[in-house]
Amino acid sequence: MKKEITCELLILGGGPAGMTAAIYAARANISTVLLESNITGGLVNSTYTVENYPTYPSIHGMKLMEQMREHVDTFNIPVEEACEVERLDITGAIKTVETYDAIYKAKAIIIATGRKPIPLDVPTECEQAHFCAICDGTPYVGKKVLVVGGGNSAFDESLYMLKLGIGHITLVEVMDRFFAAKGTQDELFAHDNVVGHKCTKVKDVVVENDVLKAVLLENVTSNETIEIPADGIFVFLGQRPNNELFKDVIELNEQGYIKARSDMSTNVPGVFGAGDINEKPYRQITTAVADGTIAALAAERYIRTQK
Repeated sequence: MKKEITCELLILGGGPAGMTAAIYAARANISTVLLESNITGGLVNSTYTVENYPTYPSIHGMKLMEQMREHVDTFNIPVEEACEVERLDITGAIKTVETYDAIYKAKAIIIATGRKPIPLDVPTECEQAHFCAICDGTPYVGKKVLVVGGGNSAFDESLYMLKLGIGHITLVEVMDRFFAAKGTQDELFAHDNVVGHKCTKVKDVVVENDVLKAVLLENVTSNETIEIPADGIFVFLGQRPNNELFKDVIELNEQGYIKARSDMSTNVPGVFGAGDINEKPYRQITTAVADGTIAALAAERYIRTQK
């Protein structure tokens, strides 16, 4: 028998938007529960250095999120981590969310599920493919890794891995140029143990006994294929919205992001969107925090009117 938990506001997602919303809701004396499928902090946890968040000239992303979580905990807000939602019903006056061991019921819900990394599209499965150098880089100290992607994330994470002591980095980008800041590119390629390939994609991987041995790289212009040894792969191809749970209920744009109004409300009464899951021109920690603030204030007003 699953336990039933009732609250006024339910928040899905424990990144900057979700945690900020929880803080504002608690200050408004709204009973709140926050559900997070992984650990609180979201994609910010994988950011090596944050240098554009007011109050901190420079701070590790995970450290910033730890401090935000500590702020949430001062309000004794129930936070469930590693909590996978199995199904939800958010169209009625009472919103219902079901997990493995509980059924949550609330008058309003804030969806702050964010985005997830785009996986590497190759025929062969590979357990040594990762999306976060901070999380998974240490086992590859002294070894050879492939970095896929030519944007700021790929270059920043590569620089971090060099500081860890990664032996060699091969960086590939399918387009005819790298997109990271020029200064960051110069800094990375100044290292003798870094090689970059443009107009190149990963065709497949060579795996023996579940262990990565090499990668097959194809030049998309000449169709030439080469095989290079690799112990690990780090993929930075962008993100997609986490919308599987509600994509058939909430109005989304063509890319799958929530079409939230200025007060973060959606087409479903009592349902609000916040953070990277929303349609917006810029996705930063500060914009996520702003969304969380607005969503919580709007949800509080909605809940009061329902009373």
